[in-house]
Amino acid sequence: MNTMIFHFLFQTMGTTYNKQNVDYDAAKIAAKTLRAINHKLRQRILKVINENQRINVTDLHARMRIEQSVASQHLAILRGAKIVKTERESRTIFYSLNISLIAEIEQLILYLS
Repeated sequence: MNTMIFHFLFQTMGTTYNKQNVDYDAAKIAAKTLRAINHKLRQRILKVINENQRINVTDLHARMRIEQSVASQHLAILRGAKIVKTERESRTIFYSLNISLIAEIEQLILYLS
């Protein structure tokens, strides 16, 4: 489990919440990550990336039939939350899933359910 992202959630579970035992930076990172995936279009984008292993924004917007600027904005949010990784080849940027982070999110969801 990436302690940087989900440390807050696991550290404070089962304890009394007070200002001394809350890692606000970790909580902000965890919230940003969860907000990034809690959006229907971004979930569809992640599905398309997963199906293709890696994809550039031009192919993504064509496959999803959305504006390229919309695809780019949502990819930026996913990239900011480190849910997708980028790889540059010449002038093209390819996006792929950050499998280790997604596995951590999946473990967290299973733990909480």
